[in-house]
Amino acid sequence: MAQDDNTAQGDNDIPLMQKILDNHFLLLFLGVTIPAVLYTVWGIVDIMSIPLAK
Repeated sequence: MAQDDNTAQGDNDIPLMQKILDNHFLLLFLGVTIPAVLYTVWGIVDIMSIPLAK
């Protein structure tokens, strides 16, 4: 009986960060998306900082 209570609460005892790090597809998505967004924003800022020709 006590073991059933432990298995029922087993999912609730897992920390959020461990759930995120155990999800391989989420890590793959974040590993592709975050650099793509950062480099895109960096490129836009870099282009905007170029002075206009006279």
